[in-house]
Amino acid sequence: MRIPHAIRARAAEEVRRLLDETTGVASVVVATPDGFEIASASIRDFQASRIAAMASSISAMGAVVSQEARLGRCTGITVTTDNGFALVSPVRNGETELVVNVIADAGAVLAQVMYRTAACVRALEAP
Repeated sequence: MRIPHAIRARAAEEVRRLLDETTGVASVVVATPDGFEIASASIRDFQASRIAAMASSISAMGAVVSQEARLGRCTGITVTTDNGFALVSPVRNGETELVVNVIADAGAVLAQVMYRTAACVRALEAP
């Protein structure tokens, strides 16, 4: 999948902004739906390529569940754990599809991370 340079550049800016401006976020990865990293930023030793692959699978499952349940377009999936959560959000910009994956620790506020992730998605979907 060919990702336009402007979207790659915007993704790099947005992942850094989300990481820097959101308390408790440990990693942000923007990937293609087939699991290839486009942009990433992290304050921990995460493998962005593994997160990208994981996010694409989770996003695909969310799309199927929302379709089968007739809930409309999937706008996000949250995986909660004992020590934090992962938030996966699909992005559609014309013909370009991406997935934003945010990993946050237990100190993060879910609503705040969801709000900032939605802003990142809107920025990536803007023409």
